[in-house]
Parts: sequence; C-alpha cells; structure tokens
Amino acid sequence: MAKVYDRITDELTRFIQSQQIFFVATAPLSSSGHINLSPKGLDSFRILSPNRVVYLDLTGSGNETSAHLAENQRITFMFCAFQGKPMILRLYGQGQVLLPDSPDWQTHLDLFPAIPGTRQIIVAEIDRVQTSCGTGVPLFQYEGQRSEMVEWAEKKGDRGMWDYWQLKNQTSADGLPTPLSAWMERQ
Repeated sequence: MAKVYDRITDELTRFIQSQQIFFVATAPLSSSGHINLSPKGLDSFRILSPNRVVYLDLTGSGNETSAHLAENQRITFMFCAFQGKPMILRLYGQGQVLLPDSPDWQTHLDLFPAIPGTRQIIVAEIDRVQTSCGTGVPLFQYEGQRSEMVEWAEKKGDRGMWDYWQLKNQTSADGLPTPLSAWMERQ
C-alpha cells in the first residue's frame, strides 16, 4: 500500500542507507525532450536532513541530470528493495548542481570517499516522500560494486577527464547546456 510523507523518516533513512543502488530521474520541460533515468552506486548518496539529500555525481557518457536541473530543478530518486521485505521509495524534489567553485562544494565533497571521476554534486530539497509495495521487484543477491568506472577515471587522469567533459558533458541529448560547460569556461 502506498504511503506519502512530507519528510524522510528514521525508518526510511535506514532503508536508504541499506541500499547498494539508487536511481535518479529528471526531464526537460519540452514534451519532445528525453526523460533521463540513471542508476547510481559507489557509496554516493547522503541524507543531510529529513528534507535534504545530496549525491556525488560521477562522470558518465552524458550529463542529462545537470542540464535538466539547470532548466527546471525537478528531480526524483528511487530506491528498491532487492533483498528482504519488498518496498519502493521515491523522493521528489528540487535539485541544484554544485561545481568546484560553488561555496558549498568542499563541505559536501567531504561527506563522501574520494572517488576518481567526480564531476559535480547534486543537492536536492525533498518535498514529497512516497513508498509503494515493491512486490513486483525481483530478488537479487548483491555481489559488490563494479570497478570499471573508477579504473577508467584513474587511467584518464585530470587532463583526460577534462577533455572527456569537453567532448561529452557540455550539453544534454536535447542540446540543453549543462552548468559544467559554464564552469569549464570560467577556468
């Protein structure tokens, strides 16, 4: 049975902290734009308060979340129980992108282990929290985090990562600019 909350409760905090994967969804305002849904892992999510969360955004082949947040701030996080009691948890809110020249960058970066390929930090104010049954989610056994992304970023190094961002992370699939592109111009 679905339940709606105005905040992340202590019980839901424990559920979030026990998950090895979460999903982030954003969309542009244009009805013809592409909705983005991305899986995330690698110990990259933190709860700052019952209505504020943050995650460490690592370099990927696109930068849709960043572009969508710059345009409209809408963001949804989803956590699924793949083991134990079934449940799906969604956090709805307004997000913003923090880059290395943001005043709060270091404070938020210090919440996470150092992970090569860190691109930006996403902070979100949560205004709706909703659970649903999750009985349609299959059971999976957790084996561990993949190492390929971290190894790839280490191999690229700082200069290689910068070049990759220039090539792949300046705009969304729909041509929306990302905050990363403006930050790179300031450097």
